[in-house]
Amino acid sequence: MEARRAVTFDLWHTLVYLAPEAESNYMTRLTDAAVRVLEESPVEPGRPRASSRELRARFEEASLRAVRAAHEGRAVTPEQQLIEAARTVGRVPRPEAYVQAIAALLAETEFRVDPSAAEVLKQVRSLGYRVGLVSNTVGEPGRLLRPIIERLGLSPYLETYIFSDEHPWAKPAPQPFLAALAALGSEPAAAVHVGDSWPDIEGAHRAGLRAGVLYTGLQDYSPAYRDLFAPVDGSLRGADLAIARLPDLLPALGRLLPPGP
Repeated sequence: MEARRAVTFDLWHTLVYLAPEAESNYMTRLTDAAVRVLEESPVEPGRPRASSRELRARFEEASLRAVRAAHEGRAVTPEQQLIEAARTVGRVPRPEAYVQAIAALLAETEFRVDPSAAEVLKQVRSLGYRVGLVSNTVGEPGRLLRPIIERLGLSPYLETYIFSDEHPWAKPAPQPFLAALAALGSEPAAAVHVGDSWPDIEGAHRAGLRAGVLYTGLQDYSPAYRDLFAPVDGSLRGADLAIARLPDLLPALGRLLPPGP
């Protein structure tokens, strides 16, 4: 039986984004939430009470290690980051309180969707392709992102979700892509991935996908986001196709994924 042709999409800065100033504010508030949880957590017996400044520094270090792990293809969840930071400062870890704080922040944040995202996803589905999402979730658990994706009108067109915090691996490891394709009934030779950064293109190639498509239309990152998540040069050189508008993907799919015999 011939594998179904499939297209997978990244989430952040491909389908969903924040403007640079809002993104900087969101990232600061995400750290603020972790610090509040640490401040309110019990101190372990015999450990000194760390200052808020030290709590912030230890959580930022844990988050940076999680980002570096993601670049190496390993997933470190937000809960694990909170636990690591708590243990370094002698606080009793309360990861569930951090997840609740993230949920509250997400509910207050007005995420934007690429203006053409829903229509492009709809058109890709109408052309007979299976469609999935492959996203690194270093800052937020995937289970909290699903309602946002639904609220933004994208969920009717996405058939599977691969969030890195729900697995041991992250892009650019090949496993997230292979897991998505398995769920879609596809295989690498019959699939392409669309994303905005090096882990997307590199990961698609490591997984053996037919093509990695670089989307540049939402690359107006905040400085903090760029430093953490988009620092690796060479994406344009490695991409099989670069597009500045998501609709430009549609006429290219026939060339990238020609029908089988």
